[in-house]
Amino acid sequence: MRQEDGEKAESRRELDAEESKLSQAERSVERLEKEAGDGGPDDAGRTELPEFSGEEREALAELEFAVCVARFYPQLAERLLAGATEGFSEGGVSQASVQVFDVPGAFELPMAAKLCAESGSFAGVACLGVVIRGETDHYDYVCAEAARGVQQAQLESGVPCSFGVITCETIEQALARAGGGKRDQGRGAALVAMKMALLRRRLAG
Repeated sequence: MRQEDGEKAESRRELDAEESKLSQAERSVERLEKEAGDGGPDDAGRTELPEFSGEEREALAELEFAVCVARFYPQLAERLLAGATEGFSEGGVSQASVQVFDVPGAFELPMAAKLCAESGSFAGVACLGVVIRGETDHYDYVCAEAARGVQQAQLESGVPCSFGVITCETIEQALARAGGGKRDQGRGAALVAMKMALLRRRLAG
């Protein structure tokens, strides 16, 4: 019993340490963005993609989309998902028309994307996740296979699968690209999925 309590306490300490590290990184990113002059309007420096016309928004409102989220870094995953939700909203796609599917990590995203694409239920799939470099070659394999697999899923199924996976060196770099700011990968993945879904629909007649 004492051993079990000790393991729980140790797990709690590790979790607290990770949360503290993430909070410190967030403050560091906020400071760096302020120093770089990114403290302007909320929409400053957004992902540069053409806006959706009224006709495009009407077409997108009829479609269903999937979001596959790698949950290895839970808080970063939530930030990416918030960005994707905002992106879909910009295109006229309601939250009710976006289904979210969680997977353990980025390596599992291709399988999730393939399953969603082949289900016939979705006009597009946005794949979200974060891979941060460690001390081994694991990072390189995961990044390469995640990118290759998502690409393969969309080419084989014909359903657009966007790649909103942050691949970076540090947690600060991940935070700068998740949940707002000028390099929001979640929002960008949603916009790409919608744009490609419109192209597919247009060419299909």
